[in-house]
Formats: sequence, structure tokens, C-alpha cells
Amino acid sequence: MSVSVNQQARGAIRVASPWIEWLARLGFVAKGVVYALIGVLAVQYAFGQGGEATGTTGALETIAGGPFGQIILGLIALGLVGYSIWQFVRAGMDADNKGSDAVGLIKRMGYFCNGIIHLGLAGIAAGLAIGAMSGSSGGNSTIAEWTASLMSQPFGRWLVGIGGAIVIGVGVYRIYKGYSMEFQKKLNLSQMSDAERKWTIRLGRAGLAAQGIVFAMIGSFFVQAAVQYDPNEARGLGGALQSLAQQPYGPWLLAIVALGLVAHGVYNFILSQYRRIETT
Repeated sequence: MSVSVNQQARGAIRVASPWIEWLARLGFVAKGVVYALIGVLAVQYAFGQGGEATGTTGALETIAGGPFGQIILGLIALGLVGYSIWQFVRAGMDADNKGSDAVGLIKRMGYFCNGIIHLGLAGIAAGLAIGAMSGSSGGNSTIAEWTASLMSQPFGRWLVGIGGAIVIGVGVYRIYKGYSMEFQKKLNLSQMSDAERKWTIRLGRAGLAAQGIVFAMIGSFFVQAAVQYDPNEARGLGGALQSLAQQPYGPWLLAIVALGLVAHGVYNFILSQYRRIETT
């Protein structure tokens, strides 16, 4: 009896498993660098020490202008590609055993979407590394253009609103995940000292809370864009951070969230070593 396509795929992934794991861990390092830099820039911006409230593309552009920028961006691009491959394996091969029921399929679809997002970021990092992209990509104006293009399609306004609601839900879930400390299940805590475990939990909770707040804000901007039929209301990470700065006590609110993003960056460094990574 011939070997099924699924079995052949699993066999290939099993052979490539060490490389997939290595690249996934490099991906966590890459994510850590980007989130930590976003947070540091936002803290500086909050207290008038330079910096800016920017998103992932802005952080990558900052790296591009620094020493060894092209080399660092190349490594970040490689890591993000590896992280994306791992997400696709989680989605397609059900490496985390989420199953094929409705809840399991939704989670696996989330892994697939996460892979697409990080593959796009890898493309941006690679483009900046070879000088093929200008510094204008990824800002609020670009997001508004994409939103306007989508809203011009049949049911596009509904899609923008539904997408925004989903992002809000993801943000709320991230906050819950940090509060419940559910993230511990995926960590090899037994390999850590007591102090390392304590700080890992603190950083994980702070980072997930900050990320959840920002996601919820981004989602609300897209819902607002759909309700008002105004694509200029749509904003990304940088826009969310800038909006925080404009609120009462804005610098303090921005600084708190920004420090949470720095914590999330450091937490990703920890994940690069202690995250359990299943590929089959």
C-alpha cells in the first residue's frame, strides 16, 4: 500500500525538524529585538528624549539605519521566515494536537494567519536589508490605503468591521492569557531556577497585557473605520501608541504600555531558549 501524502509530509517535516526548531527559536529572538526596540523608542518618545511611537516597520527601519543594520535585518528576516514555517507546521500538521473540531480548527487557522503576518514582516526586513524598500512603507497612510481598497469591495465595510472585532477579541484573549498565566504550559519551567521562573512569569504577564491592550486598540480603530466609513480611522501599532500619547496623562500611559512591550521583547528572548517547540 502506497504511503499517503500526509505521511510523506510528516516524514519530511520529521527529517527537517531540527532545522525548523532552530529557525523558530531564531524567530523568537527576532521578535524580541523588534518588540523591545518598539518599546524603547516609545518610552523615549513619551518623556521627550527622542525616539518615536512607531510600529514594527518603523522599528525595522531604525535597525536599518544603525550599525550593521543590513546584517541584523538579514538575520531578523531569516528568523521570521523560520517562525512562519513553524506556524504553518502547527496549522497544517496539528503539531500542538488541537484537533479538527471547530475550536481546534479556529486555533490552527490562527497559527496560519500568524505565519502569514510574520512572513510579510520577513519580507519587509529583507527588503530594507537590500535597500529595495523606502522608509515610507507600513505607516498609517499605507494602512488607510489598504483599508480604503478593501472597503471599496462588495461587503468590504463589513469585512473591515469584522476583522477589527476579531483583533479586539485577540487582544482580550492576550490579556486573559497573561492574567491566567496560561502561557506557562508551553515553557520548560523545570529547566529554570526559581528566580528565572519568577521573572519569566512577570515578564510574560506584563508583555501579554501590553500586547493585548495595543491589539484591542488597533481592532477598535478598524471597527471605527467601518462604522464611520472612513479608512483614515484605521491605524496600526504605531498609530495606537500615538493615540495613547494624546490621551489625558498620555506620556505616562504610553510609557507603561511601552515598558510592557519591552517586557514582551525580553520574554521572547526567554522563549527562544525555553519554549517547547513541537513540529510533528
